[in-house]
Amino acid sequence: QVQLVESGGGLVQAGGSLTLSCTASERTFSTYAVGWFRQAPGQEREFVASISWTGGLTYTSDSVEGRSTISRDNAKNAVYLQMNSLKPEDTAVYYCAAKRGSLPTVRVGPGREYDYWGQGTQVTVSS
Repeated sequence: QVQLVESGGGLVQAGGSLTLSCTASERTFSTYAVGWFRQAPGQEREFVASISWTGGLTYTSDSVEGRSTISRDNAKNAVYLQMNSLKPEDTAVYYCAAKRGSLPTVRVGPGREYDYWGQGTQVTVSS
């Protein structure tokens, strides 16, 4: 059972930056594809970005394209989501999710392709 813990969320002004971290308890985390998702109040959870287990393939949603970068450090069992030029509409709870093996090619939706989820970290962007 993979346990995922997100951190790095907080309150930031519009135009600011945050880096979210997702760390895993599983020592074979380097063999897992990882995705970041977010859920705003009253809305369905949506895809933000994802990364293959090697880190060589990444996907980013249109809503954060050009403003966010996903990366990973397998030596630290960690995946990061750097977000720049934040907007109030980026306000949401951000979740990381993982699945063993290949990276899903789906880049929309709530992430039913993933097997393990963290508890989420709140990101609030003030205008």
